[in-house]
Amino acid sequence: MLTETKRLRIFTWNIHGSYLYYLSLGDYIIYVPYDENRSDRYAGRGTTYPFGNNVIEVPVREVRNIEFDILLFQTDENFFIDQQEILSDKQRELPSIYIEHDPPWEHPTDAVHPVRDPRVTVVHVTHYNRTMWQTTVPDVRVITHGVPADTVKYKGQIKKGIVVINNLPSRGRMLGFDIFNEVRKCIPLDLVGMGSENYGIGEVLHPQLPEFMSQYRFFFNPIRYTSLGLAVCEAMMIGIPVVGLATTEMSTVITNQHSGFIHTDVNYLIEKMQLLLDVPSVAYDISHASRIRAKELFDITRFTDEWKQLFNEKINTKVL
Repeated sequence: MLTETKRLRIFTWNIHGSYLYYLSLGDYIIYVPYDENRSDRYAGRGTTYPFGNNVIEVPVREVRNIEFDILLFQTDENFFIDQQEILSDKQRELPSIYIEHDPPWEHPTDAVHPVRDPRVTVVHVTHYNRTMWQTTVPDVRVITHGVPADTVKYKGQIKKGIVVINNLPSRGRMLGFDIFNEVRKCIPLDLVGMGSENYGIGEVLHPQLPEFMSQYRFFFNPIRYTSLGLAVCEAMMIGIPVVGLATTEMSTVITNQHSGFIHTDVNYLIEKMQLLLDVPSVAYDISHASRIRAKELFDITRFTDEWKQLFNEKINTKVL
């Protein structure tokens, strides 16, 4: 069993930068690999997020020479390919966790989760994801998102909505590109994210994003089917009124007409967007409620404590 003074050593890949950053705010050490080209899944720390000293990047060739306590997989490639290529036989026997960031793509209800090794704990980031996946391993958990309470506060002086999704044009109907185009015919919207230069503003780096978003009257989430985006959590923590489809986990996060507006009728959403643009007092009332709700749901200390508790549980079970 690990002593209280020894910090857990977690090995993972830098897959979702913002998620890794929030995870890194906990009391443990995270190791991430990098290769010469800083390629996908091997970007190391990267340059976008202000990681602390507890996030250590390791050359791929050196990974098998380092002692870790836990393996944390975040993609199928990590689990089925990467670990075979860069980890030693001994390392592959370490306690393992697979974070499932998404609902099933193949079929919304009948897809069987590909990780079937009973030694692996599967952690879903939303209860919706857990409900939709057929997961066959015995240990399945949910650790919902956590984001820090931002010092940036809602301003809302720009009489527009903001949409924050990377590569929205290429991701199509699933993420609501058609809905975005439909809505912006009658409601002014700015699109932020990688791959959106021809349709919007383009990328705004994560450290600058809260202040940038805070100036817009509302945040619009056109996504039909995906996990709960961290951008929604971040917007709520700032106090930006969120408007979106009442699908997936969104229906449990937003209380309609109190902490935001959700519905499956896009025309209803357009009406509420126009209300927010026309009557700023409604936006400010919702802003206050949204911020309170975000602090209840997305407390960063709860998030990192749940992860540390699971890490310790896996270690102690392995030792026993």
